[in-house]
Amino acid sequence: MHARDVMTSPVIMVLPTTPLVEIVDLMLKNRISAVPVVDAEDNLIGIVSEGDLMHRKDLGLPPEKSWWLRALGGKVMLAEDFVEAHGATAKDLLTSDVIVVGEDARLPDIAGILERHHIKRVPVVSEGKVVGIVSRANLLQALSLHVADASPTPSVSDRDIRDTILDVLRHEKWANASHLNLVVRDGTAFLWGEVDNSSQRKALMVAVREVPGVTDVVDHTRILQTLY
Repeated sequence: MHARDVMTSPVIMVLPTTPLVEIVDLMLKNRISAVPVVDAEDNLIGIVSEGDLMHRKDLGLPPEKSWWLRALGGKVMLAEDFVEAHGATAKDLLTSDVIVVGEDARLPDIAGILERHHIKRVPVVSEGKVVGIVSRANLLQALSLHVADASPTPSVSDRDIRDTILDVLRHEKWANASHLNLVVRDGTAFLWGEVDNSSQRKALMVAVREVPGVTDVVDHTRILQTLY
């Protein structure tokens, strides 16, 4: 299998001018640990991770993790005086030396990259633009289907089915595709991620089953537990 077969897409991204408070809010609400930073043409220029938020002392952030942990505990608002005093944006926080992979990168190779560089996720790019994210969780999801190194590459039809499902979900207002991931194998769609409630889960099942070529749906989604 390759990156395109398991990556989460679409990707939540920010601009260089996105304020720190908005970045934190996005990460908390979407339960993600990093956001790619792109320019006006969606070209990747960096990434902001939870580590960047915790350790940038030059921005005047507290030396300990208290403000971030308080946010995770439910107090999503940063102190107004902190925001006004420091006014940090994505361009102040981002790591510009980003490790990326292409859509055809093999999963064992991606696993090796994550291990060697001690990172949790890697952006997938095509012609300089971010088209997906592959995380440790995505790799584990693939492994859970016993699609290891020796397993055959998914057929073109499986990839077409996956692309169609993702396109359908992007156009449904009730669906948050950035919270979901799927792998299609022999026409069976395996779903992971978080949904807001049981009604959304039922709608998701209906939408996926209606996609031509889908023979079955295996649901591993869970209902989102809000932090606040």
